[in-house]
Amino acid sequence: MRVIPVLDLMAGQAVHARRGRRAAYPPARSVLVPADRAGDPLALARAFHETLRADEWYVADLDALTGAAPQRGLLRVLAGLGGRLLVDAATVTPARARDTLADGAARVVVGLETLPSFAALGRIAEAIGRAHLVFSLDLRAGRPVLQAGTRHHGTPLALARAALDAGAAALLVLDLARVGRGCGVNLELVAAVRRAHPGVELLAGGGIRSVGDLERLAAVGCDGALVATALHEGGLTREHLEEVRRRPDRRRAGHARDSR
Repeated sequence: MRVIPVLDLMAGQAVHARRGRRAAYPPARSVLVPADRAGDPLALARAFHETLRADEWYVADLDALTGAAPQRGLLRVLAGLGGRLLVDAATVTPARARDTLADGAARVVVGLETLPSFAALGRIAEAIGRAHLVFSLDLRAGRPVLQAGTRHHGTPLALARAALDAGAAALLVLDLARVGRGCGVNLELVAAVRRAHPGVELLAGGGIRSVGDLERLAAVGCDGALVATALHEGGLTREHLEEVRRRPDRRRAGHARDSR
């Protein structure tokens, strides 16, 4: 299973996300960088790349997510460091999606919280191709986070199904209320999404605190986990990440057996 470090960006700084309360996010202090580099997104990204040996990062542009202009210049610099970036920059149009890819993102994350309609998601998928699109099933304490006035609604499983039907090729289950709390992810929901969509790439984030949490996610069929606090606080180290990477992918091995 992949372990994907998280960069939350606000006003040019890396911030430490907690419970989805964005106005209160402090600069990210991390064991991965010196104290005098707290909040430095480039120092943290280099630490992901060089110290953790992670070549894939999740980037949340909180300026864009709160209605301001996207931090395109910073994204271009981050992409130049060599990471494969999954970027949520409040993408709701094909033009924004193309811009995000042009700025160096490997994949565009379209979040439920900013999505005006699944028709809009379909237009983005047509414009950039399914392989470049990840749908984020944004939740708060298990409840879908919806933009005011949107017509789409339903259970998390129904919304995941609608996103796949619209053209998403991968799903991210992200509970904002669990972010930064070290309380673990909602394994039951992740397992339910996997059962409903056994062949879809499935990522999860929010509350991951230990190798044990990563093992439990792998056991229910998760392909990748977004992690921030456990890396900043040292609960997960490079050695832990390498241990997880070395383990065989039981889900794919099971599919291979089934296909013989």
